[in-house]
Amino acid sequence: MIALACDHGGYEIKEAVRNYLENQHIPYKDFGTYDTQSVDYPVYAEKAARSVADKECELGIICCGTGIGVSMTANKIKGIRAAVVTNEFCAEMTRRHNNANILCMGGRVIDEQTAVKLADIFLHTPFDGGRHENRVNMITEIENRENS
Repeated sequence: MIALACDHGGYEIKEAVRNYLENQHIPYKDFGTYDTQSVDYPVYAEKAARSVADKECELGIICCGTGIGVSMTANKIKGIRAAVVTNEFCAEMTRRHNNANILCMGGRVIDEQTAVKLADIFLHTPFDGGRHENRVNMITEIENRENS
């Protein structure tokens, strides 16, 4: 299951991704928001990130105006590796090398077609493991030290 969330600035691209997930029969849980009325992005980013951290959802896709605010929020949750992505190469590498579990995108940075393409790459790219696994484990070690 994929966690989806957005604020008003990311609503259109979240809806494009939601339609893509439906068309591909990929299960998802939409944590909102559900229109373009101004809202506070941390509320929605936290809900989606916690669902990934708690393993209710396997991966997440969170959108705001730039993707930056939701990534900063999501990365405060233990176990989350959220990455802001604006191009195909980064969408692939954040999975292959960083094993990111949340994709963050900005509705004021990319268009709906690009958002769907990046989501598709993110969802279908495996983690390479190997030397990259050691580095991801180092991130977890730093997180654990900070939270102790």
